[in-house]
Amino acid sequence: MTQTPERDVVSGTQRMTPSEAFVETMAANGVTDIFGIMGSAFMDAMDIFAPAGIRLIPVVHEQGAAHMADGYARVSGRHGVVIGQNGPGISNCVTAVAAAYWAHSPVVMVTPEAGTMGMGLGGFQEANQLPMFQEFTKYQAHVNNPKRMAELTARAFDRAMSEIGPTQLNIPRDHFYGELETEISQPSRLDRGPGGQRSLDEAAELLAQAEFPVIISGGGVVMADGVAECQALAERLGAPVVNSYLHNDSFPASHPLWCGPLGYQGSKAAMKLLSQADVVVALGSRLGPFGTLPQHGLDYWPTNAKIIQIDADHKMLGLVKKISVGICGDAKASAVALTERLAGRTLSCDGSRDRRAETIRAEKDAWEAELDEWSHERDSFSLDMIDEADGEDGNWLHPRQVLRELEKAMPADVMVSTDIGNINSVANSYLRFERPRSFFAAMSWGNCGYALPTIIGAKAAAPDRPAIAYAGDGAWAMSMGEILTAVRHDIPVTAVVFHNRQWGAEKKNQVDFYNRRFVAGELDNPSFAGIAQAMGAEGVVVDKLDAVGPALERAVDAQMTEGKTTVLEIMCTRELGDPFRRDALSKPVRYLDKYADYV
Repeated sequence: MTQTPERDVVSGTQRMTPSEAFVETMAANGVTDIFGIMGSAFMDAMDIFAPAGIRLIPVVHEQGAAHMADGYARVSGRHGVVIGQNGPGISNCVTAVAAAYWAHSPVVMVTPEAGTMGMGLGGFQEANQLPMFQEFTKYQAHVNNPKRMAELTARAFDRAMSEIGPTQLNIPRDHFYGELETEISQPSRLDRGPGGQRSLDEAAELLAQAEFPVIISGGGVVMADGVAECQALAERLGAPVVNSYLHNDSFPASHPLWCGPLGYQGSKAAMKLLSQADVVVALGSRLGPFGTLPQHGLDYWPTNAKIIQIDADHKMLGLVKKISVGICGDAKASAVALTERLAGRTLSCDGSRDRRAETIRAEKDAWEAELDEWSHERDSFSLDMIDEADGEDGNWLHPRQVLRELEKAMPADVMVSTDIGNINSVANSYLRFERPRSFFAAMSWGNCGYALPTIIGAKAAAPDRPAIAYAGDGAWAMSMGEILTAVRHDIPVTAVVFHNRQWGAEKKNQVDFYNRRFVAGELDNPSFAGIAQAMGAEGVVVDKLDAVGPALERAVDAQMTEGKTTVLEIMCTRELGDPFRRDALSKPVRYLDKYADYV
């Protein structure tokens, strides 16, 4: 995790303006980058960002700014900060702040507001900005008096870290001006513990008696910087480790006990091994319902297993799954405490360690072999699409083949963000990482337009790491303008755009449930590579399978050595993977005669 930079911050009570109090408090919290679009509502503070060592990174759209703040926070472990003009600039951020909320990112959303003397009069760009974000923030601070600027700014930053999620700092625009006597407080950071002694003892006893323990390594492991401690616990138990949904970076993929991700388009090996568990340790995972749904025809959740759930938020314990032991604690500290309790003990699972290791190897080998053979989707619609002449030569690329080639070409220490959509979801089977803070997705919020701005924010926080975004052509069109941000401000990234000319995820529902009656699912796209070139980036069309890996390697090399942003436009067939939610749809029923054929 990136350390908070050392800064020269004013100390003691001093006379200053509210703008100075606001900026100095951000400096005290190590803020070096803010994403947003300039506006008159906060211009007095913006005027002194630079001498305080703070860079404002202007974006194309404020939703992109908030996604960038999310990516910045997730890779650095520090605050991501976003700001915009009151009213429409602020309302543009709601979707991205919601994504940050479900990713537990410490994003601080600074929302300058209409002036106090004009509130309630229906003035220019006036809006009630607190209700917009109340569902997606852990804490909301409203500066009701300029004299409280430093106090409430500090609290918003402290709460983002302590509550593990976004906070809002709402400032009427006239409250940036004036004079006050104030003190800039130092950041307050919680020292999280392992949990209660009784619950830890109970969990250790369950594990000591387990015959086939399995660990689910969740996002809390990443946020606690606890991967090594999770690994130590797994090695003591000889337990397979599965990643929780979209947290593929929560355990090193090269480790013999790693088994891959659960959830939509996850690893069959992970699911089959979890189904054998008699004790499950959900380490830093809320066990979200979407991440444990049946997949690949497998209803894999072990209904008779005892569950030990560990989460820093006590409200998550037992919320989704019935648990035997709930531990409110830091994932890293809890893993250490459990490992210490198991040290020197004879465990029931010790005698079957070798047999369990062989089972793990066999399931992983079988899954890898299936992925190697699984070159295209197998349902009748996908087979029809393969038979059609999709490209000029009828030989455009099958998404699974493309994803396998991209996986092989991934550089070391890579960061990857994925958008929502059919091919991106299939990518869950192919994305493996060696270190945490490497994989970023919109989690259960599932909004389009997420991947590109998020990876730009991640790259801003970690410029020495390769940064790659995956997006389908539908989602790409929502955020591709942020290529301008990457080019204008020298934040080079590589974007992979899967061009299959359709809204694939929803179209799959029309295949399975609506007799292939396609409504609003087709996309007539221009050349995305050409658009990238017009914006000052490199644009490359890839329509041959043997060109996929080399194209990615060249793009990443240009990113890291020449500072170039590249868009790889991958020409894909229209075949479709499994739908997102088989449980959420059913065959249609029609009562009116004129709709009789629509069943």
